[in-house]
Amino acid sequence: MSKNKALTVVGKILKITAIVAVSIGILVGGAFAVTNGIVVVSGNSRIVSTERAAKLKNVDCILVLGCRVYSNEPSAMLHDRVMKSVELYGLGASDTLFMTGDSRDRYYDETGAMSRLATESGVPNENIVTDRYGLSTYESIYRAAKVYGYKKIIIVTQKYHLYRALYIAKQFGIEAYGVASDAREYNGQIFRDVREIAARSKDFLYCILKPQPEYGMKK
Repeated sequence: MSKNKALTVVGKILKITAIVAVSIGILVGGAFAVTNGIVVVSGNSRIVSTERAAKLKNVDCILVLGCRVYSNEPSAMLHDRVMKSVELYGLGASDTLFMTGDSRDRYYDETGAMSRLATESGVPNENIVTDRYGLSTYESIYRAAKVYGYKKIIIVTQKYHLYRALYIAKQFGIEAYGVASDAREYNGQIFRDVREIAARSKDFLYCILKPQPEYGMKK
């Protein structure tokens, strides 16, 4: 094969490869866009103010999603989630705080830090339920529905996270409302916003397949 023919063949291969790569990129990007749109639209109407949430009737619990702790002390985001739940509790939204997060290790204890802050803020310990196997948003809400049997809840987390949490709750037959706990600006939010795009698509698929969490029905 002459040098010119070889270059022509290589050029055609590269062109086909580029077309395939672009096509795959468009399909993947489209899938992310569609699933994110569905999740956001689905959850948007269920995000309510603190005042409106306090007026809801027969709420089983105020569900607080776990977040990073440092030396078993709440991060800024987790602190604000807990304090918003305490506010809702004080307004009579529910008589139960459901703290869910990763507490499998005594050296890393999200729910312990959450419940400790809540009790220090005036919530009686007997009104706090903790689930130490809430390893992800999907697992936390799956377990709230299947293990703890909650049917009507108020979810507390930052707004960007609420859409996904509310979507998952709906797929498990929970009547859920969301209250945003954004009390300040948080470092690294751009990264979390980007990561959330992938997380919404992942949990959209999970809600179709409904895989059992790692710790199943264990309390």
